[in-house]
Amino acid sequence: MIELVIDARRKDLGGFEVGRVLPFHSRRMVGPFIFLDQMGPAEFAPGSEAINVRPHPHIGLSTLTYLFEGEIMHRDNTGATQAIRPGEVNWMVAGKGIVHSERTDPLKKTQGGPMHGMQAWIASPTELEEVDPSFHHHGEDGQPAYENAGLFARLVAGEAYGAKAAAPIQSPLFYVHWELAEGVRTAPPPGKGAGGYSERALYVAKGEIEVGDRTFHEGQMIVLEPNADPTVKAIRPSSVMVLGGEPVGPRVIWWNFVSSSQERIDQAKADWKAGRMSLPHEDDLEFIPLPDVPATPEPAPVKPEPTHPV
Repeated sequence: MIELVIDARRKDLGGFEVGRVLPFHSRRMVGPFIFLDQMGPAEFAPGSEAINVRPHPHIGLSTLTYLFEGEIMHRDNTGATQAIRPGEVNWMVAGKGIVHSERTDPLKKTQGGPMHGMQAWIASPTELEEVDPSFHHHGEDGQPAYENAGLFARLVAGEAYGAKAAAPIQSPLFYVHWELAEGVRTAPPPGKGAGGYSERALYVAKGEIEVGDRTFHEGQMIVLEPNADPTVKAIRPSSVMVLGGEPVGPRVIWWNFVSSSQERIDQAKADWKAGRMSLPHEDDLEFIPLPDVPATPEPAPVKPEPTHPV
């Protein structure tokens, strides 16, 4: 029933921790999901730096930001400026190249407050890697939701359970947020054997769940066998992200770049180093320079570390 269990690797980013789940050395992707981070949970003191990710580039992927608590201000060089709050979705298509920053609004910094959320990267299909970049924000009404008897489920992106979310996905996938009361039982979307998705996983963002006869806690991803049809039970109140989809093929990931081609990665590195990628108009006074780390062929561990907590 269970193919692999991945423990999030916790990393202190100066004031709060991020748990990195994907990529993992023995499991690079789940469907098209090539990167997954849990941001926090954290409580920022008034006047603290909070989230402060300077402008940086991406190619060949879409980023999906989803919050349980807090607020982040997104800016990019398509002209988008958009705050994201709990229950909303920021979906950014990098395509042939985009530059963005993610920061806490100065007023929010003075107030302090909580931060808890998820950041995912979704690799683009080969034929869509070089589309024009774009940004899409969707409020809570863009994500179908269901609530009954201690189960809350929100379809953050893709298609599942007969519903479809608003985010403009590029390949078959699903991304679901569950809030489970103690004792609640539910199930992920069907797997390959039942005509569903080829690859699926559960990530425990908070709490403790039971899958089959095994128990899993916060910070663990459970990668399911393709034909598994498990029941999930909440041992205590839990927040779980359920995700998966169809593979898009092998990908190279270096820093913030994802591509089916090493040559395209090398071109993106040269473009960023030479200043050929414009900065966001409203956030153009600083940027993150290209890391001074030589490229390492796959399947060696990814390096350098991606910029993101978000």
